[in-house]
Amino acid sequence: MPDWDLPQLEALAAAVDEGSFDAAARRLHVTPSAISQRVKAFETAAGVVLLQRSKPIRITDAGQPYLRLARQIRTLVSEVSRHGAGAAVATVPIAVNGDSLNTWVLPALATLSDRMDFDIRREDQDHSAELLRQGVVMAAVTTSGEPVQGCSVSRLGVMRYRPMCSPAFRDRWLHEGSVADGLSRAPMIVFDRSDDLQDRYLSRHGHSRLENRRHHIPASGDFLEAVRLGIGWATLPTQQSRDLEAAGELIDIAPGTGVDVTLYWQRWSVRTEALDELTVAIREAASAALA
Repeated sequence: MPDWDLPQLEALAAAVDEGSFDAAARRLHVTPSAISQRVKAFETAAGVVLLQRSKPIRITDAGQPYLRLARQIRTLVSEVSRHGAGAAVATVPIAVNGDSLNTWVLPALATLSDRMDFDIRREDQDHSAELLRQGVVMAAVTTSGEPVQGCSVSRLGVMRYRPMCSPAFRDRWLHEGSVADGLSRAPMIVFDRSDDLQDRYLSRHGHSRLENRRHHIPASGDFLEAVRLGIGWATLPTQQSRDLEAAGELIDIAPGTGVDVTLYWQRWSVRTEALDELTVAIREAASAALA
């Protein structure tokens, strides 16, 4: 039998969730010293360092299996007690990319919000699977069709991104020459430094990554507004841009072109009622919203 216990698992998960021993202590209603002692005893029993004492605290590679175990045990305990009198509502940590969250995922979550709590990590769809590997989340919308160890995967559909800009931006930057040449010179908007959708679009039209002007706007709603205001061009999901396009405030720069992103739902293989309900809601919403 292992020389660690449930309070140590709880301390490990709380420290990762909250980002510090002080915040973890407030959540578990103990002292920061108690959290530190539990984690240190856990590391001694496991024989490995489980946490990076950074700001925020992060799980180490060696700690990932223990973090997954802590979350699975907490989920199963909640599952057993959720129908009892005064039982706590299950909390489901998930990773979702901003574009999906702001278009089709939130309505799906709304149908379940009276029965469970969501701890949403907004993460680029190309990187969300890593949070599953770390044990930080129980499920994720991701571009990875290869199941993470201990997870099952199902295809959700395709989110199509089209090159969009305002009419004024088009008149200023794209009135001469080919569209691709114009876009390679015009200012673009990117979400953050890991956002390569605009570069992928240019690459498919004969342009490698160029050191052109870039505006970094790391918020989905503000990102859309920046395109509407003519600050730059960007590839936008149809679900997000179609209303402004219908109103004439955005235009499709090159109709018939774009970047298709296939999305998958990865979830723990551990079966719980809450996770099963969430999976059904996500699949139904994706079926209605995605190609």
